[in-house]
Amino acid sequence: MCITLISSPDTSGLTLSLVKDPKLAPSGKMKMAWAREHMPVLAKITRRLVANKSFKGYKIGTCLHLEAKTAVLAESMHRAGAEVAITGSNPLSTQDDVAAALSETGVHVYAWHGVTDKEHRQNLNRVLDLQPDILIDDGAELSILAHVNGGSRLRKIIGACEETTTGVIRLKAMERQGKLRFPVISVNDALTKYLFDSQYGTGQSGLEGIMRATNLLLAGRNVVVAGYGWVGRGVAERARGMGSKVIVTEVNPVRALEALMEGFDVMPMIEAAEKGDLFITATGDTDVITASHMLRMKDKAILCNVGHYTVEVKVRDLEKLAVKRKRVRAEVVEYTMRNRKRLYLLSEGRLVNLAAADGHPAEVMDMSFSDQALSAEYLTENKGKLPAKVVKVPDKLDFEVARQRLEAFGRKIDTLSRLQQKYLQSWQG
Repeated sequence: MCITLISSPDTSGLTLSLVKDPKLAPSGKMKMAWAREHMPVLAKITRRLVANKSFKGYKIGTCLHLEAKTAVLAESMHRAGAEVAITGSNPLSTQDDVAAALSETGVHVYAWHGVTDKEHRQNLNRVLDLQPDILIDDGAELSILAHVNGGSRLRKIIGACEETTTGVIRLKAMERQGKLRFPVISVNDALTKYLFDSQYGTGQSGLEGIMRATNLLLAGRNVVVAGYGWVGRGVAERARGMGSKVIVTEVNPVRALEALMEGFDVMPMIEAAEKGDLFITATGDTDVITASHMLRMKDKAILCNVGHYTVEVKVRDLEKLAVKRKRVRAEVVEYTMRNRKRLYLLSEGRLVNLAAADGHPAEVMDMSFSDQALSAEYLTENKGKLPAKVVKVPDKLDFEVARQRLEAFGRKIDTLSRLQQKYLQSWQG
């Protein structure tokens, strides 16, 4: 694969951008324009950040799924004064035309579709070569690598903003072990992120990725959803809406009970393996579907994942069990077992909603990336004041995003009167 150097290194020695093909930029600009048009909350926040030059003098290192909505966020922070470097957080989620378009805005872009593990690590290091003050991360890869590298790079970081559940889990583990060296705002846990991005975003984009990858009907199929967190319930609800019969597998008894009360069937994966036509993992944990499940599956069962990493469907087991392997569609690989049954794996077990589609709808990412922009600003305003822990997005910022999203939908809500406020603060009836 030929990767194009957009420009020679600048005076600091930093390579300006590495993308697959700069000639793809016109297509990427159209995608960015469409996303920008449907992200009014981020647009409003950006206008204020630009007017105040909120990020002037700051360097922001970013590792996110590099598609149109992400490019709009990176462009917004750059317009607000930051020097921004970005790489993709998944080998198959970068859209090369968007990467090319973003590289023309002044953002340092190190990303292309289909990077190897070695190239991915090199790109992460290229972002850290910027010596960023703030990290915008998805999966904690930049944050962890900064800790591994240590030195002046680590000391310069005033904080990070983490986008996804997997990253928050890893960072909290670092915090418990006393390893975390800077504050991390858990954008993933903002109400305007996980209640909408995880549930409505992944619910829609996950099924969109499956339909694009396979061009098969969901109605009438037995769909097994592993995990009933906010992502899993979003997927389950929308699969049911498409006419599927949904089975939920869980390890958490409360979530399993919720799924049952919502009308879904609930059973262990070992039982669901024999019933499912389509399996969607959404747990964030490893070894959710393994050889013991694969051996029980129907002929032509489809396996896919909407969790962050490729660990939920144990692809190594699939490779060992198969006697033949062939690609039958761009994002579909057929594995023929010894018993002649065929299993189909989508997008190598990576996030199917980004590898086979365009990720979450723009209106959903409008909220998530508004949370990111406001959280990054919060880090600059509280430099040196926050503990080296995983901290929540302040309610004030969360509610600001919700109010502005309501306004964008053309909706208003009530406000409490002084009497109502006083009543709620009183212990007397």
